[in-house]
Amino acid sequence: MSKELLEELNTQVSTWSVMYAKLHNYHWYVKGPQFFTLHAKFEELYNEATLHMDEIAERILTLGGNPVATLKEHLEQSVVKEATGKENTEAMVQTLVDDFDKIMKSLKKGMDLAAEAGDDMTEDLLNATYQSIEKHQWMLNAFLGEDNK
Repeated sequence: MSKELLEELNTQVSTWSVMYAKLHNYHWYVKGPQFFTLHAKFEELYNEATLHMDEIAERILTLGGNPVATLKEHLEQSVVKEATGKENTEAMVQTLVDDFDKIMKSLKKGMDLAAEAGDDMTEDLLNATYQSIEKHQWMLNAFLGEDNK
């Protein structure tokens, strides 16, 4: 098992932990005409974040590694930052679009490392996560009225 792959998987665990907290923040504090739409979407996303974090942590354990499990480590190792608490509705959605870019780059790096290590199972797990995030990003971009890249 590649040490670099385990580190990238732990980056994902940390990132999903931070995303879970950020999405709860957005869920609780979204306001305005889009409240009902975004309140429900943010809940869907934080529930999915929990699943991603757990599946990747369990994969680390399966591979004989140790998933990071403290908030301090998660904040240090995440590719995204926690919510500021000052975001308006549009900023919340735009921040998630930008965060999903960072997460997909990390997932791609993990997929490449898993492929190099011949670890098809990890590569498949990260690929499924990537595809889910890519779809959410497309939907959020559509919400913002933007064309996808």
